[in-house]
Amino acid sequence: MPFHRKLNTLYRGLIASAVVLTVGAGLLTFKVYADTPLTQADYERNPGLMLEAYRHVEAASVSDAEEQILHEKHYMSHTMQPIFPTKFAGTALTVLLKKEENTDPNALGGMLSAIDSGGPGSVYVMKIEDGADIAGMGGLMGTAMFARGFAGAVVDGGVRDLPQLKRIGFPVYATGSVPSTSVSHYRFAGMNQTLEVGGTRVAANDIIVADQDGVVVVPRARAAEVLIRAQKLDDSEHSMYPYIEKFHSIVEAVKQFGRI
Repeated sequence: MPFHRKLNTLYRGLIASAVVLTVGAGLLTFKVYADTPLTQADYERNPGLMLEAYRHVEAASVSDAEEQILHEKHYMSHTMQPIFPTKFAGTALTVLLKKEENTDPNALGGMLSAIDSGGPGSVYVMKIEDGADIAGMGGLMGTAMFARGFAGAVVDGGVRDLPQLKRIGFPVYATGSVPSTSVSHYRFAGMNQTLEVGGTRVAANDIIVADQDGVVVVPRARAAEVLIRAQKLDDSEHSMYPYIEKFHSIVEAVKQFGRI
């Protein structure tokens, strides 16, 4: 059974097992919810539940759902690669670094403060101006994010200290590994601004979904709607695998499930 179906059953079961008392016109009303699938409204009321569900859908299905609903592409470029195979979802905390030679010891202080402002479920999303050969983060920053419960990091630029990041198992997407530093070459230029990262727009608190296929950004205002569609697409595709294996025909599978 796909995870989101298990989640639906568990969540509804918890609701159904609870007796809800409301007082109206001097009367006590008992309300028990039926065991029905989670809806867009359920996810909108419970952002934590929505984020947990996003951790169990495929990035490709999320991308397809956005194209079908929003008629827009919100996936990052193929140049955004993970330092090890991973899967995570979380909410964007954006950081911008501007190129500027300097001797200011506090030039990057805001970048560090941004990390300390995040917490469980945050995804550190950094844009480094002209930063393909500049490491925007490394072992120290990654360890701080890991300690604070960040889900992961996405850097439109380089990353370094891979042995430490791999040792603690902190997932990072970046354009490549480089031994360089941003210190004395860059200045912090803002936090939680809307940025273009990996070729797509990212705003603070957007949902970031990443797996081995790449990174997808979901606008927060449409996140619940996109999730429902992505779950349906996952269901169709996962049902097609055994069908194709049994009947040896992708043509018939597409006719049956309408998914490719």
